[in-house]
Amino acid sequence: MTHSRRILLVTLTLLSIQVTALAGPSSAVGLWKTIDDVTGKPKAVIQITETPTHQLQGTIVKIFPRPGVDENEVCAACKGSLHNQRIVGMKVLHDLVADHDISGRWKGGEILDPHNGKSYHCTLGLSQDSRELNVRGYIGMPLFGRTQTWQRIDKMNG
Repeated sequence: MTHSRRILLVTLTLLSIQVTALAGPSSAVGLWKTIDDVTGKPKAVIQITETPTHQLQGTIVKIFPRPGVDENEVCAACKGSLHNQRIVGMKVLHDLVADHDISGRWKGGEILDPHNGKSYHCTLGLSQDSRELNVRGYIGMPLFGRTQTWQRIDKMNG
């Protein structure tokens, strides 16, 4: 191996480690399992990514269908271009920006509930160990809303 190839390999390895660290445990970027408030059972897996403008967005990558519904469920209650779009593949979180006053918190975005077709203002808060994400959807002020706790997963199962 030539000297320049070794340098390139070391540089790429260091860059890869640095990128992984940036999207690591103190970030909401990754896979999150949502839990049904009533049944306590998993509802969906959301993949949160960061846009080039440093906003977080989330896409449903898997659903755990309710009885009588398959994985091809559509958003019948959604309006406009989302009407009858498959829920798997749907972007349900968008426009969240880092709260520079509170580490591990994002604000200013919206979340879509594909079961009722409604969008809500949204904030995200990462737990100390980065394994849980408190997702608050609200109308008007954060006081008038509800919080779900999503669980980080390391990889897709099944």
